[in-house]
Amino acid sequence: MSPEDLAGILPLILIVLVFWLLVIRPARKRQRDMSRVQASVDVGTEVMLGSGIYGTVVSAAEETMELEVSPGTSIKVARQAVVRVVEPTSDASGGGIANAADGQ
Repeated sequence: MSPEDLAGILPLILIVLVFWLLVIRPARKRQRDMSRVQASVDVGTEVMLGSGIYGTVVSAAEETMELEVSPGTSIKVARQAVVRVVEPTSDASGGGIANAADGQ
């Protein structure tokens, strides 16, 4: 292989390497993280769906789950629709917005 051939192939190799580093690798990491989140969902967990709907898991099967979105209202969704688990917030002041209004 002559140096001219190597000089012609080197830019292509660099483009492929940059594409892998900037596109494929982060996408795999996001997909792996999303799979972990979806697998960790259990009954009683509050979750957010990709559409922005929040709910509490009432029952969970392998591919689907039932969410209670308001008291007495449940919907059946695909497990893949879950994009994040909502962590319970502990408000140390005990009042949130009401205390903020009282303080003024």
